[in-house]
Amino acid sequence: MVQQASLVEYGSRRVIITLTCIVCALLEIVDTTIVNVAITDMQGTLGATTSEVGWVITSYAIGNVIVIPLTGFFSAQFGRRNYFAVSIILFTVCSFLCGNASGIWELVAFRFLQGVGGGALLVTSQTIITESYPPEKRSMAQAIYGMGVIIGPTLGPPLGGYITEHWSWPSIFYINIPLGIIAAMLTLQFVRSPKYAEKSKVGDIDWLGIALLAAFVGSLQFILEKGQEEDWFNSPLISSFAAIAVFAAFFFIWRELTFRNPAVRLNVLKNGNLRVGTVLSFIMGFGLYGSTFIIPLYVQATLGWTPTQAGMLMVPAALTTAVMMPLIGRLLQRGVPQQYLVAGGMLIFFLFCFWGYKIITPDTGSGNFFWMLIWRGVGMGMLFIPITALSLSTLKGRQIGDGAAFTGMMRQLGGSFGIAVITTFMVHQNAQHRADLTDHLDIHNPTVNGRVEMYERAFESRGRAENVAKLEAYKALDYTVTKQAAVRSYMDVFLYIGVLFLLCIPFVLVVKGKKDKDNDKGGGADMGEHMH
Repeated sequence: MVQQASLVEYGSRRVIITLTCIVCALLEIVDTTIVNVAITDMQGTLGATTSEVGWVITSYAIGNVIVIPLTGFFSAQFGRRNYFAVSIILFTVCSFLCGNASGIWELVAFRFLQGVGGGALLVTSQTIITESYPPEKRSMAQAIYGMGVIIGPTLGPPLGGYITEHWSWPSIFYINIPLGIIAAMLTLQFVRSPKYAEKSKVGDIDWLGIALLAAFVGSLQFILEKGQEEDWFNSPLISSFAAIAVFAAFFFIWRELTFRNPAVRLNVLKNGNLRVGTVLSFIMGFGLYGSTFIIPLYVQATLGWTPTQAGMLMVPAALTTAVMMPLIGRLLQRGVPQQYLVAGGMLIFFLFCFWGYKIITPDTGSGNFFWMLIWRGVGMGMLFIPITALSLSTLKGRQIGDGAAFTGMMRQLGGSFGIAVITTFMVHQNAQHRADLTDHLDIHNPTVNGRVEMYERAFESRGRAENVAKLEAYKALDYTVTKQAAVRSYMDVFLYIGVLFLLCIPFVLVVKGKKDKDNDKGGGADMGEHMH
C-alpha cells in the first residue's frame, strides 16, 4: 500500500486543475448533442441520406462507449496525465478534421476517433477532480464536476442551433480547438499522475480483452442506435450484431476474470456501493438523455419551434441544476444520507414527468414548460452527486478510476438505451393511437361532418374549387388525427418514464440502507490511498 496523499492539491493549483477538467468534460458532453440540430445542414452539404447522416451521432457514441471502460487500464499503462493530455489532443485534432471533412464517411470516421478521445475526457476528468480534493471535500468536488455533466447535454442543442443559423455546421467543431489547446497545455503543466506499480509489458497487455470489449459495447451501442430504423430483430444486420454482442460479452467476462492482468478490473464490482451506483447511473442516464431527447423533439415536430427555440427552452432547467449542485454537495458533507437525496430526486423527477403528461397538447404555450423544467433541474441535481458519491465512496486508489469508468459507461448506455426504447415505443404508440382515433371518425357522425364542412368552407373562401376543397378538407382532418396521435404518444412516454422513477424509490431506500455501514467504515481516508 503506497500513500498518495500528494495527489491532493491546494489553492490556485487545484482551481486550475478543476477548471481544466470541467472544460474537458463539457467539451465531450456538448459534442454529444451539439450536432443533433445541424444534421439537416450536414445532409445537404455532404449529399448524404438520412440514415447515413445518422452515423455522425452513432459513431461518436460508439467511440465513447468503447473507450470509457478502458480508461483505468490506459491511465495505469501510460500515466494518467499523459493519457489525459493525448486524449485532449486527439479530440481537438479530430474536431478540426470533422470541420474539414468533404464526404459523409470521412466525417463519420473522424467523429468515431473524436469519440475515442472524448470518452477518456469524461471519466479521467472525474477521477482527477476526485483525487485533487481531500476526502471530506469530495462531495463538493463531485458537485463541481456534475455541473458540467448535467449542463452539457442541455447546452449542446441551443449552441449548435445558434452556430448553425449564424455561421455554418463546421463551426460547431472548430469552437473545440482553442479550448482543447489550452486544456492540453494546462494538463501537461499542472496535472500529476499517481505512481502505478503495475505497468504492463507489451506482451502482457490484455489485447484480446480490449478487442472483445470493443466488439461487445460497440455492437450493443450500434443495436441501440440503429434498431428502430432497421426494424429490430427482423433485420439480419441487427440480429448479427446482437449475436456478436452476446458472444463478445460472454468471452469478455470470462477473459477478464481469468487473465492475470485484465484490461477492465471486473472485481471492483464486488463493492456493493459501486454495484448499486452503476444500476442507478443507468436509470439516471435513461431519464437525463431521454428527457433531453423527447422535449426538443416534441416542441419542434408538434409545435413547430426552431432548433434554437427548442434548445433555449432547456436552459433554465440546466441553470437550476447548476445552482442545486453545490447545495447538494454541502448537504452530503453535513452527513445527509445519500439514499434520501436520491429517493427525493427520483420523486421530483416523477413529478416533472407527470407534469409533462398533464400539460402536453397539440398547441401547448411556451410559458407552460418553465416550472415543469425547473423541477427537472432540481431532480437531476439531487440525483447526480449522491449517486456518484455513493458509487465511489468506499473505493481506493486505482479502483476510483475503475469505478468512475463503470458509472460513466452505464450512464452513457442508459442514455442510448433510453432513446432507443423511447423511439420504438413512440412508433408503436403512434400507430395504436392513430388506429383508435380513426375508428371514431364515422362519416355519418354530425361532429365529424361539421369539422369537414368547416375545413371545406375555409378552403373555398381561399379560392379552391369545390372538389379540391373537399379533398384538402379530408387531408386537414387526417393531419389533425396524426398530430393528436403523436401528442398522445408523447404523453405516454412522460407517464412511463415517471412511473419507472417512482418504482425505483423503494429499491433505493432498501438497498442503500444496508450499505451505509460500509460507508462509515470505508469512506473517508481510505480514498486517498493506492493499493498495489
